[in-house]
Amino acid sequence: MMDAFYERLDADRFASTGHTTGPWGNDSQHLGPPSALLVRALERCAPRPEAVLSRVAFEVLGPVPVAELTVTASVARPGRSVELLTAELAHEGRPVLRANAWRIVAGDTAAVASGAGEPLVPPAECEPMTIPEHWRGGYLAAIQWRSVDGGIFAPGDAVVWARPRVRVVAGEEPSAAQRLFTVADSASGVSSRLDIRTWYAINTDLTVHLHREPVGEWFALDAATVIGPSGVGVASSVLHDEHGPVGRSAQSLFVRER
Repeated sequence: MMDAFYERLDADRFASTGHTTGPWGNDSQHLGPPSALLVRALERCAPRPEAVLSRVAFEVLGPVPVAELTVTASVARPGRSVELLTAELAHEGRPVLRANAWRIVAGDTAAVASGAGEPLVPPAECEPMTIPEHWRGGYLAAIQWRSVDGGIFAPGDAVVWARPRVRVVAGEEPSAAQRLFTVADSASGVSSRLDIRTWYAINTDLTVHLHREPVGEWFALDAATVIGPSGVGVASSVLHDEHGPVGRSAQSLFVRER
């Protein structure tokens, strides 16, 4: 299998590889790789080196198939200091994932930076995790997992390091933001309270707020899930690189017995 989640076919078309396959079936993707693919498009949309992504909100419009996909991106609202970008992923003309992102021109606030929190135990000092037989391969096997506290394969809140083993697009070195978004959607899986063999807990969205640019290859999810009494849940996470927290994520969950 190709050593990437996607193979580029032309400027805006990509072929999905088996590394994108999610835990719910072999024909649909985990949301991590398509999120990273849209972030790649946002980074390349009317690029401004002096600006940074501050928030990216994804709306899941349907299952993302393991198939050929088309990516588009544009500036929805231009601005001198703050602008709104939009990007969309489609299969055979049908939109399946949409992202809206705020991009802000960077400034120097190092002297007043505060409140982020402390770095976690580095991944080199944490135990590797293995994938149980009842979990599918695909995306889960394409990520290197290490446990700080708890784990993606045990129920309950957890703190987990993750590093993609493959690139987002074949032949390209992914940015740190692309690597981060490859794993950010895993907060609901990391902190799942339900056995996926008997329950669905599928997110309808993903919102990521960043207070600084991520760096490196390893990213951690300090994740928690709440299941409500009416079939709805919320998964949230503090996102870390090896220097400390970089932002937060949140997901709404559709929860049903299988």
